[in-house]
Amino acid sequence: MNKVFIATSLDGFIADAQGGIAWLDTFPEINQIDSGYAAFTADIDALVMGRNTLETVCGFDIDWPYQKPVFVLSTTLTELPEKARGKAELVRGNMSEILETINGKGYYKLYIDGGKTIQSFLQADLIDELTVTVIPILLGAGIPLFGPLPNPLVFECKKTTLFLDKIVQNHFVRQRTGS
Repeated sequence: MNKVFIATSLDGFIADAQGGIAWLDTFPEINQIDSGYAAFTADIDALVMGRNTLETVCGFDIDWPYQKPVFVLSTTLTELPEKARGKAELVRGNMSEILETINGKGYYKLYIDGGKTIQSFLQADLIDELTVTVIPILLGAGIPLFGPLPNPLVFECKKTTLFLDKIVQNHFVRQRTGS
């Protein structure tokens, strides 16, 4: 079970044109309410993220934020940044090899995070659930959540929640043939 929990701008970007995410604090009061993140992370075994997401997290002026194992996908890193050493593991290969490695360690409920990583998992049709929180701001450019796909992927919206009368969160489940 591979799941995504992410926020986008109204025009579908997860970061601005410079890779920044300060726009996520357009409505800082969202950080004072339960938007489902704790329940989401309680139901996963491990996180899978790309190098860019790891670098963003390591750039925050906070302690390591994850209690679960973290796997970092990268074709260029030879070692993890100091902040992540001993807390994350570098993995390489195609999607099947990566999942075989992670599943082989006993982790099957995965939180997939980061634009390129999410897009790669979607291209391989390996995302089962998407929780997308839409912040009502238009960025005009940036890093998109979605990219090209070899085939359309059909999802069903299982739940929509409105926070603060302005922020919308949709929970989608992948509809597969025969399900």
